[in-house]
Amino acid sequence: MERCHPSEVYELFVRHMNTPRVAVDNGVCETATLVQVHSARKHGVLLEAVAALSDHGVCVRKGYISSDDGRWFMDVFRVTDATGRKVADADALRARLESSLSADALPPRTPPAAGAAAGAHTLLELVGADRPGLLSEVFAVLHDLRCGIVDARAWTHGGRVAALVFVRDEETGAPIDDAARVRRVESRLRHVLRGGARGARTVLADSAAVNLDRRLHQLLNEDGEAGSRADQAEQPTTTAVAVQDWGERGYSVVTVSCRDRPKLLFDVVCTLTDLDYVVYHGTFDTDGDHAQQEFYIRRLDGRPISSLAERRRVIQCLQAAIERRTSEGVRLELRITDRRGLLAYVTRVFRENSLSVTHAEIHTRGDMAMNVFHVTDVAGRPADPKTIDDVIQRIGTESLRVDEERWPRLCSTEGDAGRGGGAGIFSLGSLVKKNLVSLGLIRSCS
Repeated sequence: MERCHPSEVYELFVRHMNTPRVAVDNGVCETATLVQVHSARKHGVLLEAVAALSDHGVCVRKGYISSDDGRWFMDVFRVTDATGRKVADADALRARLESSLSADALPPRTPPAAGAAAGAHTLLELVGADRPGLLSEVFAVLHDLRCGIVDARAWTHGGRVAALVFVRDEETGAPIDDAARVRRVESRLRHVLRGGARGARTVLADSAAVNLDRRLHQLLNEDGEAGSRADQAEQPTTTAVAVQDWGERGYSVVTVSCRDRPKLLFDVVCTLTDLDYVVYHGTFDTDGDHAQQEFYIRRLDGRPISSLAERRRVIQCLQAAIERRTSEGVRLELRITDRRGLLAYVTRVFRENSLSVTHAEIHTRGDMAMNVFHVTDVAGRPADPKTIDDVIQRIGTESLRVDEERWPRLCSTEGDAGRGGGAGIFSLGSLVKKNLVSLGLIRSCS
């Protein structure tokens, strides 16, 4: 029997010890699935766990994060599917978490700058001032330059827009990597965005390897959207964020109180991670449509937040991250056979009917286009039902439809302030009072 060298044995031991352990249990709680993640503490691992839950389509109803302030942490999540039931396939959820948390699975902070891999497309990163019809102009330019759109996502918030657009050559289906053509595409798009060099950037990336939501957050934060919105006249908000000091333990305590929605935990953890903070402890809870979260954080250098300006930036970035995903307007779902110029045509119809796109998600699977648009009138108010009907008739009643369940609520309340901003902010030290490290909480559903 061949014997391993001591260094190889040690390497295998370290790899085993650092491999995250995931448990998914449907038997502990009557109303939710319990997910436990035990792993070596590494910057970004918490975000990967939360991202995997979000990508699987589950909703985090309650949970906590506990670290020994050394090398290990444990996350406990109580999750349901989108309908509020237990997760049906616990094995699939566990496999996704284990795959996402494996040593080689952590994606880079930003997309790679060069080098096409199999399945790669040309990624266009766009950021600039928002205005009615902007997305229509972008898609028209890409169609004119023979760029076929494979996937795209666009967010607007605070008068700014950020978009990620994966394109390929319309003729060959290959990535667009000719330097002269890339410069021409970037130049045309910068003209449309009326911005400088930051307005449009081109890289080669695999759409499956880029976390689009995280990158959109990064683009808008780098653009200064959070700060520019804060400089405007004070806007009514239902999002309350506070930062307190716990000097004796060397933590800054971040508390969030807002309306609950899918991917809320991801947006908060993503923002803290990309601002280079480490979450040592945390708790999150939902009550009906309301969410409360509390995180004990330090900077990467181990220090807490140390200045008023730093505190203000954390608050502004978290408020913006929470609010920018809130989709305003009527949700329109388009499912149609893909063809050249489809998006340029559809968004032109929106523009000609005085509709503005506030959010967009574009997917192409085989020969089918599956797209979602949120639209308002050009002033940001709910769209007129007759206008929506005219647009549907023009594009095709069998292809374009309204999300009937959400439209009446969106049109009547458009975000439904309801809960009154600052209600329910956690008090300093509530995590400790709840004794989150108690093993009883792991076994309990309450």
